Amino acid sequence: MLSYFSKLKSRGIALFIVSSIIVFLFYHALQPQKILPIYQPAMVNFELVDTTMQHIKKYHTVADFSFVNQNGKEITQADYEGKIYIADFFFTTCPTICPIMTKNMADIQQKILNDEEVMLLSHTVTPDIDSVPQLKEYALEQGVLDHKWNLVTGDKKELYEMARKSYMAVKTDGDGGPYDMIHTENFILVDKERRIRGFYDGTKSEDIEKLLEDLEILKSSYQKK
Repeated sequence: MLSYFSKLKSRGIALFIVSSIIVFLFYHALQPQKILPIYQPAMVNFELVDTTMQHIKKYHTVADFSFVNQNGKEITQADYEGKIYIADFFFTTCPTICPIMTKNMADIQQKILNDEEVMLLSHTVTPDIDSVPQLKEYALEQGVLDHKWNLVTGDKKELYEMARKSYMAVKTDGDGGPYDMIHTENFILVDKERRIRGFYDGTKSEDIEKLLEDLEILKSSYQKK
């Protein structure tokens, strides 16, 4: 009799485990797949979009670019081909938001250290100050890894046009002239097709957590293709 009840108990436990697995799989199969938006100029706060682009509702991508990184190497869109990347704008002598942003970007670098799909790209907004040697010194101080994270400098007008027209990251108008100054806390998530998939406050820990969550969603969308 005891043997019978023992077998019955074992079968009940096995049935419970199998049922739990089936319910779990069924529940997750019914969950809607999370998909990140593809941001177009017409979707973004108009203050962040150049007036010539506010009407654009589709096909917006980050423009081709050519800048120089902390090692004096030319960096173009080809270096980010087939990559997801996170972009921002900073300057090495910034005493306010940039140190926080750089620390958070360095934390992200640690999270993606062994992830070949993801890279980082930081653009200086004071290229007259942030020469290659200045960027190199800053990179060494901040623990920048060359294969994961490029700090780039170049022509000021081109850098500012990227911020305003490609990344839609800046509220102020300007012409890239000597008195034009960009100061933005935005981190921008860019997919493998150079489309913008998210904006985050690079000074806030909760936004960094959201960025990392969205990064996983974006990576997952490529794995399912």
